[in-house]
Amino acid sequence: MTVHELAPGYIEAAAEVWNQVVEDGRAFPQTELLDGRSGAEFFAAQSFVGVAEEDGEIAGLYILHPNNVGRCGHICNASYAVRRNLRGRGIGELLVRHCLKKAAELGFRIMQFNAVVASNSRALALYERLGFVRLGVIPGGFLNKDGIYEDIIPHYYILRKEDDHES
Repeated sequence: MTVHELAPGYIEAAAEVWNQVVEDGRAFPQTELLDGRSGAEFFAAQSFVGVAEEDGEIAGLYILHPNNVGRCGHICNASYAVRRNLRGRGIGELLVRHCLKKAAELGFRIMQFNAVVASNSRALALYERLGFVRLGVIPGGFLNKDGIYEDIIPHYYILRKEDDHES
């Protein structure tokens, strides 16, 4: 399996995988599904979109973008989506590891996840294993598709140490 930048010919397939997570209603804040046009616009607005591909099929993807602007523009954010029938095979970890390297390459210093849903045990275990730091709990910060509010757990990861100076 390889991870590479999203190519224009893969936009609809990437939107399909993204939409599966949106439809599940248990991890992403978005409620609107992407189509070919809105998917192209959404993916183009990111700093980078990486896709995991296996045998010509998009197995998963991530979006990477600034978490804020100006004096906080060095902090990035990312979201990950894995095709339903391929979850549990380590694709998420492959995507996160690629994303962390890409974020550092793009000059970001910190990765911040604003809203990791408390019931997303696979993601929480992965982030802990990779060295992300939990920032606390926001009670009822996520509205699940079933109408039940659930806690979210923000995280961060240092991509570049403060003593790293630009040359």
